[in-house]
Amino acid sequence: MTKTLVVGAGGVSHAAVHKMAMNADIFGDITLASRTKAKCDAIAASVKDRVGVDIATAALDAMDVAATVALIKETGADILVNLALPYQDLKLMDACLEAGVHYLDTANYEPEDEAKFEYKWQWAYHDKFKEAGVVAILGSGFDPGVTSVFAKWLKDHRLKTIRQIDVLDANGGSNDQAFATNFNPEINLREVLQDAKHWEQGEWKITPAMSHKVEFDFPGIGPKNMYLMYHEELESLSTHFPEIERARFWMTFGDAYITHAKVLENVGMTRIDPVMHNGVEIIPIQFLKTLLPDPGDLGAQTKGKACIGDIATGEALDGSGEKTYYIYNICDHEECYREVGSQAVSYTTGVPAMIGAAQVLKGNWTEPGVWNMEQLDVEDFMDMLNNHGLPWQVHELDGPVKF
Repeated sequence: MTKTLVVGAGGVSHAAVHKMAMNADIFGDITLASRTKAKCDAIAASVKDRVGVDIATAALDAMDVAATVALIKETGADILVNLALPYQDLKLMDACLEAGVHYLDTANYEPEDEAKFEYKWQWAYHDKFKEAGVVAILGSGFDPGVTSVFAKWLKDHRLKTIRQIDVLDANGGSNDQAFATNFNPEINLREVLQDAKHWEQGEWKITPAMSHKVEFDFPGIGPKNMYLMYHEELESLSTHFPEIERARFWMTFGDAYITHAKVLENVGMTRIDPVMHNGVEIIPIQFLKTLLPDPGDLGAQTKGKACIGDIATGEALDGSGEKTYYIYNICDHEECYREVGSQAVSYTTGVPAMIGAAQVLKGNWTEPGVWNMEQLDVEDFMDMLNNHGLPWQVHELDGPVKF
């Protein structure tokens, strides 16, 4: 029987493990591990209550390679699904190499002491995984993840080349919190407050964070302000689809979110370097995380929809000239909560993590090495999106986007 080890017990893990349990024929025996075992136990209890499946739990420090290797061997895991923090990626990849098991994550590596994420550290593992005969799948969330799969599907079915691509992420959900992030507050704020960066004409263009805003009318949501920012799929897409002339990423934020984030940054609460407080060394952003709402706890009060997708322009596959397509998913917060007890942001990352891991376990993604999603065969992945809660649609637009 297949055995699956999931590391991390936040909101994304909650959604992913529930969906894995709903597909026990693929995932077999599931073990959930995290530094705080009580969080794992809470998810396990919810899975038992909602799905009727028992999963095992364990305490694990994901930065301890030896401990992870021991747990892999103890559980007999075939794959390790990393739903922990991005700066734990390399340690977990090391453990998978030593134990000889497959690896999958949802976000690329980011040093703990520097707000800078890029794929070079993980891409450097390609030969090691190839020699070990195991697979590492990078970024199997929604963005990155499904957004890259969407781009590959367009190249397989609509566009011979992609000249420009815009990834658009809108969360139209609301809750009763004065300020709350969509996902892990530490990672969210580190990401949002970085300088914006996009790919254009063979080089990276850098602009100050939150300095470029446009309004867009999102399907299922309506008009929202979205901001240009950097996201890791821009790096992988511009690398693996070298014909891309321009690649940008946009995310929506309300005025209150921008104000809170800027104030917190201005007073030093988003700093990632240690400071002394009453004789104790603390990292301000990690202290701030303890004060902010846990996004995983907001499912019951979050209402509205999320819409994430790609707008891509390029040469049509059928030779009919240049075409522009918008491919996207609309996800309802309340429907997600009814199904698995999660809000849509956790759901839209957790479900693709489940589907990506399923591709490995089903034998669809078996070539040893380190791979981004757009490098793979995405047909079954796209079918599973439709069948497991994230249906997608594609429409031809009148022409390239003007923003």
